Amino acid sequence: MDVEELTSEAELRELLGEPAAAALRKERPALHEFDRQWLASSPFCLIATSGPDGSCDVSPKGDPPGFTLVLDDTTIAIPERPGNKRADGFRNILANPHVGLIYFVPGRGDTLRINGRARLVRKAPFFDDMVVKGHRPVLALVVEIEEIFHHCAKAFMRSKLWRPETWQPESVPPRPVIARTLERPEDSLEELERYYGPEYAAKLYG
Repeated sequence: MDVEELTSEAELRELLGEPAAAALRKERPALHEFDRQWLASSPFCLIATSGPDGSCDVSPKGDPPGFTLVLDDTTIAIPERPGNKRADGFRNILANPHVGLIYFVPGRGDTLRINGRARLVRKAPFFDDMVVKGHRPVLALVVEIEEIFHHCAKAFMRSKLWRPETWQPESVPPRPVIARTLERPEDSLEELERYYGPEYAAKLYG
């Protein structure tokens, strides 16, 4: 196979060219009012982390819109909800605090990106503002913002992500089938269909 690999930034720039001045200027060190509005409207984000050995993780976080609290112009906090307890990203943060976040607003192609340094907090007064359906988080991710900017919609436009007529959820096996095949072969398909049915949604905060 004829493969040519890029090995330097000079080669990368020769291939892609230089970024436009506006793309470089949009980086900011603190929240603007538009950023606050975006966070208040966003129910979902992705958090990228990296361990000391260079291994990476991207974790989804979702809650009602506004789940990310703005503590001040350069600090945000994200609650942790019940999950699978792997804590891959959290373990990375304990060793390497650098994080990257992307916030989505459903139906919007542009996104909000935040890069900064994170720490894990298990007790703070603002936890009272993170209660959802009676669930008070046992910890929160606090991010000190170093860089924030809005990202254009081209990826969403190309993928047609928000266009329901392009959705094909049936093109891949349902979650119970994936779980039984790859993760929980000791459980029957019927058990997993019950588990991932209505009772699964009922345990989101329990």
